[in-house]
Amino acid sequence: MIGDSFAMGTKFTRRRFLTALSASAAWIALTNAPGCKPVKPATRTTPSTTASLAQPEPVLVQGSQPSPQQNAWTFRTRPDLSPRAVDVAKQSHDTAPGYVFVAPKKVGPGQGGPMIVDNRGQQVVWFRPVDSKAPRAMDFKAQKYRGEPVLTWGGADHVILDSSYHEIARFHAGHGYRGAPGNTEDHHEFLISPEDTALITIYNPVRGDLSPVGGPKDGVVWEGIVQELDIESGEVLFEWHSLDHVDLEETYVNPSADVHVRSGIDYFHINSIDVDHDGNLLVSGRRTSAVYKIDRESGEVIWRLGGKKSDFEMGEGARFAYQHDARRQPDGTITIFDNGTTDIHNGNPRAVEESRGIVLELDEEEMTATLVGEYTHPDKLFANAGGNMQVLPNGNVFVGWGRALVFSEFRKDGELLFSASFPANGSYRAFRFPWSGHPSDRPVAVAEHASEEEVRVYVSWNGATQVTTWEVLAGPRPGQLESLGSVPRDGFETAMLARTAEPYVVVRAKDCSGRVLGATEAVKQTRRSPS
Repeated sequence: MIGDSFAMGTKFTRRRFLTALSASAAWIALTNAPGCKPVKPATRTTPSTTASLAQPEPVLVQGSQPSPQQNAWTFRTRPDLSPRAVDVAKQSHDTAPGYVFVAPKKVGPGQGGPMIVDNRGQQVVWFRPVDSKAPRAMDFKAQKYRGEPVLTWGGADHVILDSSYHEIARFHAGHGYRGAPGNTEDHHEFLISPEDTALITIYNPVRGDLSPVGGPKDGVVWEGIVQELDIESGEVLFEWHSLDHVDLEETYVNPSADVHVRSGIDYFHINSIDVDHDGNLLVSGRRTSAVYKIDRESGEVIWRLGGKKSDFEMGEGARFAYQHDARRQPDGTITIFDNGTTDIHNGNPRAVEESRGIVLELDEEEMTATLVGEYTHPDKLFANAGGNMQVLPNGNVFVGWGRALVFSEFRKDGELLFSASFPANGSYRAFRFPWSGHPSDRPVAVAEHASEEEVRVYVSWNGATQVTTWEVLAGPRPGQLESLGSVPRDGFETAMLARTAEPYVVVRAKDCSGRVLGATEAVKQTRRSPS
């Protein structure tokens, strides 16, 4: 850390301050931190009497944001990170507060993995690449665990990180369920319940008679399993098997067309779990086009919504097909991402009906379901798989369009406020959440020799959400540094040009009140090799 002996504001002067974009835009971007006011440019101050007036004024000029190369970001300070770039098609100042949570799959250039981007969807806040053992992270989101905000996702294991990005839990399904080769475990859902247990989905192959649905007498059917686990011990507290309660005849899949990589008919395809207001569970079966209310103790089906055996009379526009993400909302309605009618051929889905987010009102006495809300994209998106619908605290609706590669935000009345996409691959789900990250590691800086009197400085701090300004210090030795001034943070990596001939540089992170949050190690100027 930087000691108190370093010279601070009394020696700070700045002749000019420039940004590649407009300074006002940079200040606005910095107001995402709670309680912060826009950062204003520093004004010229008079040097202290101990300063050498013969020396030229230190100058900090902010450079431009790095541009994505081949649809992926690269950073001087973090060459190990190359997150997928986001293509923003529409943005508005009326979006809800918070960051966007996505987890692109590793396909093509760049890395896949859980990623948080800023309110505009254009600048990376935090990124963690997946490795070859777990090439995909699914259902990446912010949740609460033991009263504290955490990040969660499913991969080879289910993972929980705290707000310092320290891993506090990692577990997998109980009773030995690990899925099939190439799909070691299903990760469609990882929900932390109000009781701080984990609700997860699993696929499991079972041999059986598939002749009732046109398959072989000795075939393989993939059932959906719900497990509720104690996160700390891994103990299975509740387990539900679809084949015990949902007949094969409820599927809409033709076994002859479902030559799936899992080597059997995927008749149910469980893809979401939610806790209903009475503590029972809502389970979505994509390939039965139905949502099931499950008794959390006995496992019995209380009712079916949609599908071939719906207990509800489905009103006009209320029917859905091959859906994802069924959620009970605080007002009693149920939201669903309706993928739309989907053909399955050689195990591959093809959407033939426009996808939408829907809001259904259920009368559980008269057993009717009424469509009371619908959200479609102006580009008429067809999502053959994936997708979710999130109702935000201000009433806006955030929709992840799954394999349609898009994520967007709507006003409650359906007006599109924000829309973005990944150019080549999508995120299974997409969310918007408030998040305050405080990394336990240090920020990272690179100092490159620009001229005999100038150094080009790059700095980043993966996941730090409270940083509003970077202060640059330079000196002849790591323990003898003076401040050259500060610039506003500009995205994941901020670039600066400093007028100094001193060999060593340190960059300090400050919040909106000027409090120092952390500092880089002292780095020595290097001459960049010609490319």
